[in-house]
Amino acid sequence: MLTRKQHELLRFIHERLRETGIPPSFDEMKDALDLKSKSGIHRLIMALEERGFIRRLPNRARALEVLRMPEAPSTARGRFNPSVVEGGLARAPKPAPAPAPGPAPSQHLADDGKSVMVPVMGRIAAGTPVSAIQNRSHSIALSPDFLTGGEHYALEVRGDSMIEAGILDGDVVVIKRQDTANTGDIIVALIDEEEATLKRFRRRGSSIALEAANPAYETRVLGPDRVQIQGKLISLVRRYN
Repeated sequence: MLTRKQHELLRFIHERLRETGIPPSFDEMKDALDLKSKSGIHRLIMALEERGFIRRLPNRARALEVLRMPEAPSTARGRFNPSVVEGGLARAPKPAPAPAPGPAPSQHLADDGKSVMVPVMGRIAAGTPVSAIQNRSHSIALSPDFLTGGEHYALEVRGDSMIEAGILDGDVVVIKRQDTANTGDIIVALIDEEEATLKRFRRRGSSIALEAANPAYETRVLGPDRVQIQGKLISLVRRYN
């Protein structure tokens, strides 16, 4: 899933490469998206790269390669189809911040009376728009051993940014809903009231560091006012075909 800003930037880069063969500069991208600073473009570039839509080529200035574009929404149900989700584009009104996913009304005992049905709230590219995890796609039956006290929801993982923590593409992570975390916890963090990402939480002085578990991705260090904790990873489900 892509936010509208991410989709707009990806489309702008793609069209510029198609027309001229040269990626746009950060200033051109900033102006095209009506952003006030290039730091916003840097965050969008990181998000698109993490999701596998673009690649930054080493040792070349302004070198960006578009790897793929979002598929049409009409693609067959069940496949991973990146699509546009409202994310507060500057020229469009920004939606009110969505609350943390609230699976309590849907978390219930399965028909066998032993398993617990936990709602799967969408996909997270180890980063996904927060609105994408407000729409329950289905539920999974879990043993109570996989859960703790409190409310839980699950997310399907896409991408490789947490592979060294044992979290692989296609895994389902089970999240306990909470708004606090300890250093070292793997959390779902909401950044700038727009983008949710699965990362390891650490404090760096007065700032918050969101660490990937893959050396190919850089740590994001953000002010505490930019990060809201949406939940803590407590277990993981993996299916082998």
